[in-house]
Amino acid sequence: MWREIGDREAGKLRPSSFSNRVKSNRIQTLQLSNQKEIVSPHRGSINSLQVDLTEGRYLLSGASDASAAVYDIQRGTDYDGGGAISKHKAIFVVDKQHENGHKYAVSSAVWYPVDTGLFVTGSYDHHVNVWDTNTTQVVMNFKMPGKVYRTAMSSLATSHMLIAAGTEDVQVRLCDIASGAFSHTLSGHRDGVMTVEWSTSSEWVLVTGGCDGAIRFWDIRRAGCFLVLDQSQSQLGRRPPILQRSAANKGPTVKPVLASQSSLGKARAPQRKHSYGNGVKQSSTSKSLKGSMKQRLHPGMLSSQDRATAHYGAVTGLKVTDDGMGSPFCLLGSDSRLRLWDVESGCNTLVNFETVRLQTSRPIQLATSPNSPLAFVPCMTAVKAFDMWSGRTALKFRGHYELVNCCWFSLQDQELYTGGNDRQILIWSPSRLISDEDEGPVKDVDNWSD
Repeated sequence: MWREIGDREAGKLRPSSFSNRVKSNRIQTLQLSNQKEIVSPHRGSINSLQVDLTEGRYLLSGASDASAAVYDIQRGTDYDGGGAISKHKAIFVVDKQHENGHKYAVSSAVWYPVDTGLFVTGSYDHHVNVWDTNTTQVVMNFKMPGKVYRTAMSSLATSHMLIAAGTEDVQVRLCDIASGAFSHTLSGHRDGVMTVEWSTSSEWVLVTGGCDGAIRFWDIRRAGCFLVLDQSQSQLGRRPPILQRSAANKGPTVKPVLASQSSLGKARAPQRKHSYGNGVKQSSTSKSLKGSMKQRLHPGMLSSQDRATAHYGAVTGLKVTDDGMGSPFCLLGSDSRLRLWDVESGCNTLVNFETVRLQTSRPIQLATSPNSPLAFVPCMTAVKAFDMWSGRTALKFRGHYELVNCCWFSLQDQELYTGGNDRQILIWSPSRLISDEDEGPVKDVDNWSD
């Protein structure tokens, strides 16, 4: 660690690289915190956790006892051990006794991305509620056709205020906070939708995973989904860097995500037979028109691609990340399998993740670290951190007595928060900033006494 500090002082290491190295080293030393403790008011299993995206200070939780709570994770309410251990009690709790509270389990609780003045909860009572944090009152309510599994809001959105809701119904609904009504109904899944996630590169792209084993990508500005992941389509490892790909293609720019659609259309072209009268050669105009039609045709409209599945079982977890090469990746867990997908090509990267046991009957909340290629996955009573490119288990966190349902990684403090059926919320913090094994600077101590 001292070497990195010396390189930074000498100008050999850029500020961003130094920051990433420090954060990556802190992540490698995560352990059960002996300085912070969250006093959970929930009387049921913890189903959802999220730290606000603006200040990184307030933790929101949802539980099976139909309650949601907010905690201040930077300022403790009580202190034990002579002030060494800070206890964080809930600032407020909304439960069944609240006049507008949920009647059944809260399956999802997310912050409004712009500020902490609003938060959204989804419940098994078929309702999505929008809460005012200051007054703890429901300001908007959306009635769903079934149990709500997951809700999500885009952190990039500047043109809309939509809540994506996945329910036991086959359709995904987008709730508009501005109008108080449903703005979109996305049809394509053949069973309930357990997980929804907005893209990290576009405010218009939504990713959904269903109980039918399908993962669909939607551009909410157009009809139908534009990509369905197929487990039979694969590529080995990560793509080459953008500059190498552009040089290989001899083109000035790189094809966007939708470029894979045109290649799928070309692959299907030989299977189609067309007749052009008495054998007259097709004109160049008709050829160009035909090519443009292929480019506009997207996989969501093809019957064979529309039936594709990413897993044999239900998609219970989904997380969209950024691989640092300009295109998003997504990692998900279902049917006791983890797969890493390249969204630009729509292919499975064939990363061989170590064998894991996952919950298959309920959605699980995954987490990723942007400073290191780690994915935190609840695996029964433990949480494992997998290296996304090698598939190996880098870290393992054991502390819960029952099944773990959700986890959230805080980018600001490099802390991991986990919740499970034991009704507890555990904090995993870096053990120390600089390891004791490193030789620090020699202290300037005089040998004489005063």
